[in-house]
Amino acid sequence: MNKKKSILLAVGLAILVISVGVTSLFVLSLENKNPLAGKIRVACVGDSITGGTYYPDDLWMLLGANYTVGNFGVPGSTASLNSENPYMNNSAFQDAKNFQPNIVIIMLGTNDANSLIHPNNGSFVGDYVRLIEEFQALSSKPKIYLVKPPPVFANGTTPSAEYFRNIVIPTIDQAANQTNVPIIDVYSALANSSNFFYDGVHPDNEGAILIANVVYKAITQSNAS
Repeated sequence: MNKKKSILLAVGLAILVISVGVTSLFVLSLENKNPLAGKIRVACVGDSITGGTYYPDDLWMLLGANYTVGNFGVPGSTASLNSENPYMNNSAFQDAKNFQPNIVIIMLGTNDANSLIHPNNGSFVGDYVRLIEEFQALSSKPKIYLVKPPPVFANGTTPSAEYFRNIVIPTIDQAANQTNVPIIDVYSALANSSNFFYDGVHPDNEGAILIANVVYKAITQSNAS
């Protein structure tokens, strides 16, 4: 190889190395622009107790910078498909799946204690199981928690406190057992906290913090074990 060819080869290799380096930096730059990169994604699924309160934000504050929490709550939604507003019929359901969460917190059932859908609630367990299985099938293989919602403190209203206590809460246990997912018992933890619910159903800001703390403890204790 003559001197001229040697110089051209050296220049070519240098350009190749520089090009590869620039490409790597460009890819790294793109990755760093993704706010979800390296974060543990938590999807909060539920009704207005999720979508209409600060509980998901409070949970995010507790979990810290290594997590990102998405609020996929739909006010008025139910686990039951035999209602006017099943959660699975809302776009938030698909959004929650597209989020590809690592952790899913599902808190539904309060609106299922509605006198208008009581006759059809025999399918509640099966519908709830179907919802859980949709998340279990995600490629992100999330850890799923089923939450017993806080008590209904208002009597003689919709949702029915009695029906919620005697029918919905036990059937949430059945859905959890059938899908082998852990329960987070917000219901028992907030049993004596009626003063933190401004209408007997929806938590105020302090009530949302209480819910977030119960969920946070369940997540972190599970991860530590």
